[in-house]
Amino acid sequence: MVEGNGSAMELAAAKRKEALILVLCNYLSISPDTLPKTHLECPDLKSLCLNLVQSSGKQNFIGISSEDREEIYRWLAFSDSFHSDTNSSLSKLKIFDEALVQRSVLLGKGLYPSVADVVVWTSLHGSVVGLAASDRKNVPNLMRWFDYIQNKVDFSPIFEKINLEKPKFRPENFPDKLLRPRDDGVTSANVGSYPTQSNGAKKDARGGEKTSVINSSIKMNDSDMDKKRNDAVGNPEKEKEKKKEKEEKKKNEEKKKNEAREPVEKKETETSVTVLDIRVGVIRKAWKHPSADSLLVEEIDVGEEKVRQVVSGLAKYYGADELLNRRVLVVTNVKPGKLRDVMSAGLVLCASNQDHSVVEPLFPPEEAKIGEQVTFVGQEGKPEEVLNPKKKQLEKITPHLYTDANGVATYKGIPFMTSAGLCRSSLASATIK
Repeated sequence: MVEGNGSAMELAAAKRKEALILVLCNYLSISPDTLPKTHLECPDLKSLCLNLVQSSGKQNFIGISSEDREEIYRWLAFSDSFHSDTNSSLSKLKIFDEALVQRSVLLGKGLYPSVADVVVWTSLHGSVVGLAASDRKNVPNLMRWFDYIQNKVDFSPIFEKINLEKPKFRPENFPDKLLRPRDDGVTSANVGSYPTQSNGAKKDARGGEKTSVINSSIKMNDSDMDKKRNDAVGNPEKEKEKKKEKEEKKKNEEKKKNEAREPVEKKETETSVTVLDIRVGVIRKAWKHPSADSLLVEEIDVGEEKVRQVVSGLAKYYGADELLNRRVLVVTNVKPGKLRDVMSAGLVLCASNQDHSVVEPLFPPEEAKIGEQVTFVGQEGKPEEVLNPKKKQLEKITPHLYTDANGVATYKGIPFMTSAGLCRSSLASATIK
Protein backbone atom coordinates (compact mmCIF):
# COMPACT_ATOMS: atom_id res chain seq x y z
CA MET A 1 0.00 0.00 0.00
CA VAL A 2 2.84 2.42 0.87
CA GLU A 3 4.69 1.44 -2.26
CA GLY A 4 1.59 2.20 -4.33
CA ASN A 5 1.27 5.65 -2.74
CA GLY A 6 4.95 6.31 -3.40
CA SER A 7 4.56 5.35 -7.05
CA ALA A 8 1.50 7.58 -7.41
CA MET A 9 3.38 10.53 -5.90
CA GLU A 10 6.37 9.90 -8.18
CA LEU A 11 4.08 9.73 -11.21
CA ALA A 12 2.37 13.01 -10.22
CA ALA A 13 5.78 14.67 -9.71
CA ALA A 14 6.94 13.44 -13.14
CA LYS A 15 3.81 14.86 -14.78
CA ARG A 16 4.28 18.24 -13.06
CA LYS A 17 7.90 18.31 -14.21
CA GLU A 18 6.94 17.48 -17.80
CA ALA A 19 4.28 20.21 -17.81
CA LEU A 20 6.74 22.71 -16.31
CA ILE A 21 9.32 21.97 -19.02
CA LEU A 22 6.73 22.65 -21.74
CA VAL A 23 5.59 25.89 -20.07
CA LEU A 24 9.13 27.18 -19.59
CA CYS A 25 10.08 26.28 -23.16
CA ASN A 26 7.08 28.27 -24.37
CA TYR A 27 7.92 31.17 -22.01
CA LEU A 28 11.58 31.21 -23.10
CA SER A 29 10.79 30.63 -26.81
CA ILE A 30 12.81 27.44 -27.16
CA SER A 31 11.88 24.09 -28.70
CA PRO A 32 11.71 21.08 -26.32
CA ASP A 33 13.02 18.87 -29.14
CA THR A 34 16.35 20.71 -29.12
CA LEU A 35 17.02 20.12 -25.42
CA PRO A 36 19.71 17.58 -24.37
CA LYS A 37 18.56 14.69 -22.19
CA THR A 38 20.70 15.97 -19.33
CA HIS A 39 18.49 19.06 -19.16
CA LEU A 40 15.39 16.95 -18.67
CA GLU A 41 16.91 14.72 -15.97
CA CYS A 42 17.61 17.50 -13.46
CA PRO A 43 16.81 16.44 -9.87
CA ASP A 44 15.33 19.77 -8.76
CA LEU A 45 13.63 22.91 -10.11
CA LYS A 46 16.68 25.12 -9.60
CA SER A 47 18.91 22.99 -11.86
CA LEU A 48 16.11 22.55 -14.39
CA CYS A 49 15.45 26.29 -14.69
CA LEU A 50 19.15 27.12 -14.91
CA ASN A 51 19.62 24.67 -17.77
CA LEU A 52 16.56 25.85 -19.67
CA VAL A 53 17.41 29.54 -19.36
CA GLN A 54 21.01 28.89 -20.44
CA SER A 55 19.67 27.02 -23.48
CA SER A 56 17.47 30.00 -24.35
CA GLY A 57 20.38 32.45 -24.23
CA LYS A 58 18.15 34.99 -22.47
CA GLN A 59 19.42 37.19 -19.65
CA ASN A 60 16.16 37.68 -17.73
CA PHE A 61 17.25 35.09 -15.18
CA ILE A 62 21.01 34.48 -15.23
CA GLY A 63 22.09 38.01 -16.05
CA ILE A 64 20.31 39.71 -13.18
CA SER A 65 21.85 40.66 -9.86
CA SER A 66 23.02 37.98 -7.43
CA GLU A 67 20.44 39.23 -4.89
CA ASP A 68 17.61 38.66 -7.38
CA ARG A 69 18.97 35.23 -8.25
CA GLU A 70 18.96 34.27 -4.57
CA GLU A 71 15.33 35.38 -4.33
CA ILE A 72 14.40 33.30 -7.37
CA TYR A 73 16.15 30.25 -5.88
CA ARG A 74 14.08 30.64 -2.70
CA TRP A 75 10.85 30.68 -4.69
CA LEU A 76 11.96 27.62 -6.65
CA ALA A 77 12.70 25.82 -3.38
CA PHE A 78 9.22 26.82 -2.16
CA SER A 79 7.71 25.23 -5.29
CA ASP A 80 9.76 22.07 -4.72
CA SER A 81 8.46 21.79 -1.15
CA PHE A 82 4.80 22.61 -1.86
CA HIS A 83 3.76 19.08 -2.79
CA SER A 84 5.79 17.33 -0.07
CA ASP A 85 2.82 17.42 2.31
CA THR A 86 -0.52 17.43 0.50
CA ASN A 87 -2.49 17.68 3.75
CA SER A 88 -1.18 21.20 4.42
CA SER A 89 -1.66 22.64 0.93
CA LEU A 90 -4.40 25.10 2.02
CA SER A 91 -2.33 26.37 4.95
CA LYS A 92 0.65 26.85 2.61
CA LEU A 93 -1.58 28.77 0.19
CA LYS A 94 -2.57 31.09 3.05
CA ILE A 95 1.10 31.67 3.87
CA PHE A 96 1.75 32.44 0.20
CA ASP A 97 -1.28 34.76 0.20
CA GLU A 98 0.34 36.84 2.98
CA ALA A 99 3.55 37.10 0.96
CA LEU A 100 1.58 38.63 -1.94
CA VAL A 101 0.00 41.50 0.02
CA GLN A 102 2.44 44.05 -1.45
CA ARG A 103 3.57 42.17 -4.57
CA SER A 104 2.29 42.23 -8.14
CA VAL A 105 4.90 39.65 -9.15
CA LEU A 106 7.31 37.57 -7.09
CA LEU A 107 10.63 39.02 -8.18
CA GLY A 108 11.69 42.45 -6.95
CA LYS A 109 9.43 45.41 -7.64
CA GLY A 110 8.64 44.63 -11.26
CA LEU A 111 5.29 44.21 -12.99
CA TYR A 112 6.17 41.57 -15.59
CA PRO A 113 6.26 37.89 -14.51
CA SER A 114 9.69 36.33 -13.93
CA VAL A 115 10.76 32.69 -14.21
CA ALA A 116 9.88 32.38 -10.51
CA ASP A 117 6.27 33.48 -11.20
CA VAL A 118 5.93 30.97 -14.03
CA VAL A 119 7.33 28.08 -11.98
CA VAL A 120 5.29 28.81 -8.83
CA TRP A 121 2.09 29.37 -10.86
CA THR A 122 2.60 26.00 -12.57
CA SER A 123 3.24 24.27 -9.24
CA LEU A 124 0.12 25.75 -7.60
CA HIS A 125 -2.30 25.32 -10.51
CA GLY A 126 -3.53 21.88 -9.42
CA SER A 127 -4.21 23.12 -5.89
CA VAL A 128 -5.87 26.41 -6.89
CA VAL A 129 -8.15 24.92 -9.57
CA GLY A 130 -9.66 22.61 -6.96
CA LEU A 131 -10.28 25.29 -4.33
CA ALA A 132 -13.87 25.77 -3.23
CA ALA A 133 -15.39 29.23 -3.62
CA SER A 134 -15.34 29.74 0.16
CA ASP A 135 -11.61 28.87 0.32
CA ARG A 136 -10.80 31.24 -2.55
CA LYS A 137 -12.25 34.10 -0.53
CA ASN A 138 -9.72 33.35 2.21
CA VAL A 139 -6.77 33.88 -0.17
CA PRO A 140 -7.69 37.07 -2.12
CA ASN A 141 -4.08 38.14 -2.80
CA LEU A 142 -3.23 34.71 -4.18
CA MET A 143 -6.26 34.75 -6.50
CA ARG A 144 -5.37 38.28 -7.70
CA TRP A 145 -1.78 37.22 -8.46
CA PHE A 146 -2.93 33.96 -10.06
CA ASP A 147 -5.30 35.78 -12.43
CA TYR A 148 -2.67 38.40 -13.29
CA ILE A 149 -0.04 35.80 -14.20
CA GLN A 150 -2.41 33.67 -16.31
CA ASN A 151 -3.35 36.78 -18.29
CA LYS A 152 0.30 37.78 -18.81
CA VAL A 153 1.74 34.36 -19.71
CA ASP A 154 0.27 31.89 -22.18
CA PHE A 155 -0.10 28.55 -20.38
CA SER A 156 -2.40 26.95 -22.98
CA PRO A 157 -2.95 24.21 -23.94
CA ILE A 158 -0.98 22.68 -21.06
CA PHE A 159 -3.04 24.32 -18.31
CA GLU A 160 -6.64 25.42 -18.45
CA LYS A 161 -7.37 29.04 -17.62
CA ILE A 162 -9.17 29.45 -14.30
CA ASN A 163 -12.19 31.73 -14.57
CA LEU A 164 -12.41 33.89 -11.46
CA GLU A 165 -15.45 35.78 -10.28
CA LYS A 166 -14.28 39.35 -9.74
CA PRO A 167 -16.23 41.70 -7.44
CA LYS A 168 -17.83 44.67 -9.18
CA PHE A 169 -16.94 48.16 -8.02
CA ARG A 170 -19.89 50.10 -6.65
CA PRO A 171 -19.15 53.52 -5.10
CA GLU A 172 -20.75 53.68 -1.66
CA ASN A 173 -21.94 57.26 -2.11
CA PHE A 174 -23.81 56.52 -5.34
CA PRO A 175 -26.00 53.41 -5.00
CA ASP A 176 -27.62 52.07 -8.16
CA LYS A 177 -31.08 53.20 -7.08
CA LEU A 178 -29.94 56.83 -7.06
CA LEU A 179 -28.67 56.66 -10.62
CA ARG A 180 -31.57 54.79 -12.27
CA PRO A 181 -33.81 57.00 -14.49
CA ARG A 182 -37.44 57.48 -13.43
CA ASP A 183 -40.48 57.17 -15.67
CA ASP A 184 -40.63 60.96 -16.09
CA GLY A 185 -37.04 61.06 -17.41
CA VAL A 186 -35.58 62.64 -14.27
CA THR A 187 -32.80 60.69 -12.50
CA SER A 188 -33.19 60.12 -8.79
CA ALA A 189 -30.03 62.16 -8.26
CA ASN A 190 -31.85 65.25 -9.60
CA VAL A 191 -34.80 65.03 -7.20
CA GLY A 192 -34.90 68.19 -5.11
CA SER A 193 -34.45 70.61 -8.02
CA TYR A 194 -37.73 71.09 -9.84
CA PRO A 195 -37.85 71.18 -13.65
CA THR A 196 -38.90 74.49 -15.22
CA GLN A 197 -40.65 75.20 -18.50
CA SER A 198 -38.12 76.64 -20.88
CA ASN A 199 -40.53 77.52 -23.69
CA GLY A 200 -43.25 79.12 -21.61
CA ALA A 201 -46.62 77.67 -20.56
CA LYS A 202 -48.32 75.35 -23.07
CA LYS A 203 -51.73 76.35 -24.48
CA ASP A 204 -54.78 74.15 -24.22
CA ALA A 205 -57.28 73.66 -27.09
CA ARG A 206 -59.22 76.81 -26.13
CA GLY A 207 -56.10 79.02 -26.11
CA GLY A 208 -55.75 79.11 -22.31
CA GLU A 209 -52.60 78.24 -20.44
CA LYS A 210 -52.20 74.58 -19.49
CA THR A 211 -50.86 74.11 -15.95
CA SER A 212 -47.85 71.82 -15.69
CA VAL A 213 -48.38 68.66 -13.67
CA ILE A 214 -45.01 69.16 -12.03
CA ASN A 215 -45.69 72.82 -11.17
CA SER A 216 -49.07 71.96 -9.67
CA SER A 217 -47.52 69.22 -7.59
CA ILE A 218 -45.33 71.73 -5.72
CA LYS A 219 -48.11 74.08 -4.69
CA MET A 220 -48.64 74.18 -0.97
CA ASN A 221 -51.66 75.13 1.09
CA ASP A 222 -51.44 77.51 4.03
CA SER A 223 -51.06 74.77 6.65
CA ASP A 224 -48.13 73.26 4.75
CA MET A 225 -46.44 76.65 4.60
CA ASP A 226 -46.96 77.17 8.35
CA LYS A 227 -45.38 73.78 9.04
CA LYS A 228 -42.37 74.67 6.90
CA ARG A 229 -41.90 77.94 8.74
CA ASN A 230 -42.09 76.23 12.16
CA ASP A 231 -39.49 73.67 11.09
CA ALA A 232 -37.24 76.45 9.84
CA VAL A 233 -37.49 78.33 13.16
CA GLY A 234 -36.70 75.12 15.03
CA ASN A 235 -38.67 72.71 17.17
CA PRO A 236 -36.99 72.30 20.59
CA GLU A 237 -38.09 68.66 20.95
CA LYS A 238 -36.81 67.73 17.50
CA GLU A 239 -33.57 69.59 18.16
CA LYS A 240 -33.03 67.46 21.29
CA GLU A 241 -33.72 64.27 19.33
CA LYS A 242 -31.31 65.26 16.58
CA LYS A 243 -28.59 66.12 19.12
CA LYS A 244 -29.09 62.77 20.86
CA GLU A 245 -28.87 60.90 17.53
CA LYS A 246 -25.63 62.72 16.65
CA GLU A 247 -24.07 61.82 20.02
CA GLU A 248 -25.04 58.15 19.65
CA LYS A 249 -23.69 58.09 16.11
CA LYS A 250 -20.40 59.61 17.27
CA LYS A 251 -20.10 57.01 20.08
CA ASN A 252 -20.73 54.15 17.63
CA GLU A 253 -18.10 55.48 15.22
CA GLU A 254 -15.51 55.76 18.02
CA LYS A 255 -16.37 52.22 19.17
CA LYS A 256 -15.82 50.84 15.67
CA LYS A 257 -12.50 52.66 15.37
CA ASN A 258 -11.33 51.22 18.69
CA GLU A 259 -12.38 47.70 17.66
CA ALA A 260 -10.50 48.04 14.37
CA ARG A 261 -7.43 49.39 16.16
CA GLU A 262 -7.20 46.62 18.79
CA PRO A 263 -5.94 43.78 16.50
CA VAL A 264 -3.30 46.09 15.02
CA GLU A 265 -2.00 47.07 18.44
CA LYS A 266 -1.93 43.42 19.48
CA LYS A 267 0.00 42.47 16.37
CA GLU A 268 2.60 45.13 17.08
CA THR A 269 3.38 43.51 20.45
CA GLU A 270 4.04 40.12 18.86
CA THR A 271 7.63 39.14 18.11
CA SER A 272 8.38 38.04 14.53
CA VAL A 273 10.95 35.39 13.66
CA THR A 274 12.68 37.98 11.47
CA VAL A 275 14.30 39.54 14.56
CA LEU A 276 16.53 36.42 14.69
CA ASP A 277 19.67 36.39 12.57
CA ILE A 278 19.87 32.68 11.67
CA ARG A 279 22.97 31.76 9.63
CA VAL A 280 24.27 28.63 7.95
CA GLY A 281 27.46 27.52 9.71
CA VAL A 282 29.91 24.62 9.90
CA ILE A 283 31.57 23.29 13.07
CA ARG A 284 35.37 23.49 12.64
CA LYS A 285 36.34 22.35 16.13
CA ALA A 286 34.63 20.92 19.23
CA TRP A 287 35.67 19.85 22.72
CA LYS A 288 34.20 19.04 26.12
CA HIS A 289 33.42 21.95 28.44
CA PRO A 290 36.12 22.00 31.15
CA SER A 291 33.66 22.21 34.06
CA ALA A 292 30.33 20.83 32.76
CA ASP A 293 29.84 17.25 31.53
CA SER A 294 26.62 18.12 29.64
CA LEU A 295 28.14 20.95 27.58
CA LEU A 296 30.28 21.08 24.45
CA VAL A 297 32.27 24.03 23.20
CA GLU A 298 32.35 24.53 19.39
CA GLU A 299 34.14 26.87 17.03
CA ILE A 300 31.70 27.56 14.20
CA ASP A 301 32.39 29.23 10.87
CA VAL A 302 29.42 31.45 9.91
CA GLY A 303 31.13 33.32 7.07
CA GLU A 304 32.81 35.94 9.26
CA GLU A 305 36.51 36.80 9.56
CA LYS A 306 36.79 34.79 12.78
CA VAL A 307 35.04 31.64 13.90
CA ARG A 308 32.45 31.97 16.66
CA GLN A 309 32.75 30.16 19.96
CA VAL A 310 29.44 28.63 21.00
CA VAL A 311 28.59 26.56 24.08
CA SER A 312 25.74 24.04 23.58
CA GLY A 313 24.18 21.24 25.59
CA LEU A 314 24.99 18.48 23.09
CA ALA A 315 27.49 16.46 25.12
CA LYS A 316 24.79 13.93 26.13
CA TYR A 317 23.99 13.18 22.51
CA TYR A 318 27.23 13.58 20.54
CA GLY A 319 30.93 13.13 20.97
CA ALA A 320 33.08 16.12 20.04
CA ASP A 321 34.54 14.27 17.01
CA GLU A 322 31.05 13.45 15.65
CA LEU A 323 30.29 17.15 15.16
CA LEU A 324 33.43 18.05 13.18
CA ASN A 325 32.57 19.57 9.78
CA ARG A 326 28.88 19.22 10.59
CA ARG A 327 26.65 21.91 9.03
CA VAL A 328 24.35 23.66 11.50
CA LEU A 329 22.04 26.66 11.88
CA VAL A 330 23.25 29.31 14.33
CA VAL A 331 21.36 32.26 15.85
CA THR A 332 24.18 34.79 15.68
CA ASN A 333 22.58 37.84 17.31
CA VAL A 334 22.00 36.47 20.83
CA LYS A 335 23.75 38.52 23.49
CA PRO A 336 27.21 37.00 24.15
CA GLY A 337 27.71 35.68 27.68
CA LYS A 338 29.51 33.10 29.77
CA LEU A 339 28.19 29.59 30.40
CA ARG A 340 30.06 28.10 33.35
CA ASP A 341 32.94 30.57 32.83
CA VAL A 342 33.25 29.89 29.06
CA MET A 343 32.22 32.63 26.61
CA SER A 344 29.41 31.75 24.14
CA ALA A 345 28.38 33.96 21.19
CA GLY A 346 25.61 32.04 19.46
CA LEU A 347 22.90 29.41 19.68
CA VAL A 348 22.85 26.16 17.67
CA LEU A 349 19.23 25.35 16.71
CA CYS A 350 18.33 21.70 17.44
CA ALA A 351 15.28 19.51 16.99
CA SER A 352 14.14 17.39 19.94
CA ASN A 353 11.58 14.61 20.41
CA GLN A 354 8.92 14.85 23.11
CA ASP A 355 10.90 13.35 25.99
CA HIS A 356 14.20 14.96 24.85
CA SER A 357 15.83 11.54 24.56
CA VAL A 358 16.89 12.42 20.99
CA VAL A 359 18.31 15.84 20.11
CA GLU A 360 20.03 16.80 16.85
CA PRO A 361 21.17 20.04 15.18
CA LEU A 362 19.06 21.08 12.18
CA PHE A 363 20.46 20.25 8.73
CA PRO A 364 20.83 23.12 6.22
CA PRO A 365 21.28 21.96 2.58
CA GLU A 366 24.85 21.02 1.64
CA GLU A 367 24.69 23.45 -1.31
CA ALA A 368 23.79 26.41 0.95
CA LYS A 369 26.55 28.99 1.36
CA ILE A 370 28.35 29.28 4.70
CA GLY A 371 27.10 32.46 6.36
CA GLU A 372 23.88 32.58 4.31
CA GLN A 373 20.88 33.94 6.20
CA VAL A 374 17.78 31.77 6.61
CA THR A 375 14.56 33.42 5.38
CA PHE A 376 10.82 32.85 5.83
CA VAL A 377 8.36 33.42 2.96
CA GLY A 378 5.88 36.19 3.77
CA GLN A 379 7.77 37.40 6.85
CA GLU A 380 9.18 40.89 6.37
CA GLY A 381 11.71 42.58 8.66
CA LYS A 382 15.40 42.79 9.50
CA PRO A 383 17.19 41.00 12.35
CA GLU A 384 18.06 43.05 15.39
CA GLU A 385 21.75 43.71 15.90
CA VAL A 386 21.62 42.07 19.34
CA LEU A 387 18.53 40.50 20.94
CA ASN A 388 17.40 42.24 24.12
CA PRO A 389 17.09 39.62 26.92
CA LYS A 390 14.63 41.85 28.80
CA LYS A 391 12.14 41.64 25.90
CA LYS A 392 12.36 37.81 25.95
CA GLN A 393 12.18 37.76 22.15
CA LEU A 394 13.72 34.30 21.83
CA GLU A 395 11.34 32.89 24.44
CA LYS A 396 8.35 34.26 22.48
CA ILE A 397 9.54 32.76 19.17
CA THR A 398 10.75 29.26 20.11
CA PRO A 399 7.24 27.91 20.96
CA HIS A 400 6.38 28.44 17.28
CA LEU A 401 9.45 26.58 15.96
CA TYR A 402 8.91 22.92 15.07
CA THR A 403 9.45 20.36 12.31
CA ASP A 404 6.49 19.25 10.19
CA ALA A 405 5.42 15.70 9.33
CA ASN A 406 8.28 15.48 6.80
CA GLY A 407 10.96 16.82 9.13
CA VAL A 408 11.06 20.29 7.51
CA ALA A 409 12.03 23.01 10.01
CA THR A 410 9.27 25.64 10.24
CA TYR A 411 8.11 28.77 12.05
CA LYS A 412 4.30 28.62 12.42
CA GLY A 413 4.33 26.23 9.45
CA ILE A 414 6.53 28.50 7.29
CA PRO A 415 9.68 26.59 6.19
CA PHE A 416 13.24 27.63 7.07
CA MET A 417 14.45 28.60 3.57
CA THR A 418 17.89 28.98 1.97
CA SER A 419 18.86 29.60 -1.65
CA ALA A 420 19.61 25.86 -1.93
CA GLY A 421 16.33 24.69 -0.42
CA LEU A 422 14.77 23.78 2.92
CA CYS A 423 16.37 23.06 6.29
CA ARG A 424 15.43 19.72 7.80
CA SER A 425 15.77 17.22 10.62
CA SER A 426 15.43 13.44 10.80
CA LEU A 427 12.89 14.08 13.58
CA ALA A 428 9.32 14.70 12.38
CA SER A 429 6.85 16.78 14.42
CA ALA A 430 9.60 17.79 16.82
CA THR A 431 10.21 20.96 18.82
CA ILE A 432 13.08 23.29 17.88
CA LYS A 433 15.21 25.20 20.40
